[in-house]
Amino acid sequence: VQLQASGGGWVQAGGSLRVSCAASGRTLSRNAMAWFRQAPGKEREFVAAVSWGGDTTYSGDSVKGRFSISRDYNKNMLFLQMNSLKPEDTAVYYCAARAHGSTSASSQGATYVYWGQGTLVTVSS
Repeated sequence: VQLQASGGGWVQAGGSLRVSCAASGRTLSRNAMAWFRQAPGKEREFVAAVSWGGDTTYSGDSVKGRFSISRDYNKNMLFLQMNSLKPEDTAVYYCAARAHGSTSASSQGATYVYWGQGTLVTVSS
C-alpha cells in the first residue's frame, strides 16, 4: 500500500483547509487509518483516527471540536477537515494505515505500518 498525502498549503488563522490521502497499490482491506503531524523541532503528534468501518473516530485533545476525519471507501481515500486553524497547527501532516485486518482506530503511531510522505500546513497569525 502506498499513501500519498496532498492538500496542504498556507492559510490564515481562523481559516479552514482539507488535506487528503490517496491509497494505491494493494486496496485497503480492513485497515484503520489516521493522521499524525510533526511540527519543526517537535515530536510526532496524533491528530485523528478512524476505524475500518468508520463507526469509531478519535481526535487528539489539541484538535477536538475543530478537526474531523473521514474516509471514502469507493475512492480509497482519507480526509482531514481542519477548521478554526491556529498557528500552532502548523506542521507536516502524515496519513497512516494499520496492517490489513487491523480494523480498530488507534492513537499510537507504532500500530501503523503504512505511512504517506506528508503534506505541509502553514497557519499564519
